[in-house]
Amino acid sequence: MRTRLAVGVAVLALLVQAAPASAAGPLKSITKRYVGSAVAVQHLNAEADYRAVLTREFDSVTPENEMKWGTVEAVRGQYDWSGADAIVDYARRTGKSVRGHTLVWHSQLPDWVGGLEARELRKVVKNHVFTEAGRYRGKIRAWDVVNEAFNEDGTRRPTVFQEKLGDDYIADAFRWAHQADPKAKLYINDYNIEGLNAKSDATYELVRSLKRKGVPIHGVGIQAHLSLLYGFPSGMKENIARFAALGVDVAITEADVRIPVPVTPEKLDAQAGYFEQVWDACHAVKRCVEFTTWGFTDRHSWVPGVFPGEDAACLFDAELRPKPAYTRLNP
Repeated sequence: MRTRLAVGVAVLALLVQAAPASAAGPLKSITKRYVGSAVAVQHLNAEADYRAVLTREFDSVTPENEMKWGTVEAVRGQYDWSGADAIVDYARRTGKSVRGHTLVWHSQLPDWVGGLEARELRKVVKNHVFTEAGRYRGKIRAWDVVNEAFNEDGTRRPTVFQEKLGDDYIADAFRWAHQADPKAKLYINDYNIEGLNAKSDATYELVRSLKRKGVPIHGVGIQAHLSLLYGFPSGMKENIARFAALGVDVAITEADVRIPVPVTPEKLDAQAGYFEQVWDACHAVKRCVEFTTWGFTDRHSWVPGVFPGEDAACLFDAELRPKPAYTRLNP
């Protein structure tokens, strides 16, 4: 992952001048939806140009790793809230909302959690939800309560939570989160549920079932990690609309569009088209309330380290210059 040292005020001014907001204004000013980005605290603290563009363009932030269980409680009973606190404090000082990410997820989980017996595991999950959601009570606009619960075929993912606690762990997590922070909007979040398919069908049926049981679920998070190697998801607008018809909000929570290297002008134009289709699909449905990207600059994208041969997935390049995808959203 590429890094860059923080720059002085004079250099920062030149950088921001070189990468101005659109004449229409920053992204956050052109829509009534929340416009957000995932944020890594080390870049927020160390890179003044990164911080300046983030502050200018977005009105919502999602901690990239700082609120995940493996970060906040790697050792049982020993908590590290430093990164999460720093992002929440930054949001407060700059007038931004925070999307909490994530309370119950099988990945980036502390090793000690996986070895617990069912009864103890349930107690530990409940304590984790109450501890984290309670710490930020009133400071988090929305929580990704349960993350990535389904396989591609729509079956339940065999996580430690599913295997030891059964189907009810999801409803329990939402109830606990609501008790810990009654004003936060609570979401189930997943990838590859952008279009109409078996996985989004399963998510739809789960949300409908939870609503019928009176479980406090308020939204569906559609991650929207896309790639030019694959066609654009079929029926995205219709999919968002059917979730909204259940009486919940919908959020685009982690959008990016991977480009197979080498990057060319033609591929950048195709990437812009994908971003525009996601943006338009969200704006076509009133209850699609948020458009958040998983980072905003290729300087710190997660993509090259996870998808060899793909890169350049963000709205801004590594020098924080707006790419065609940005100008397509904000001409």
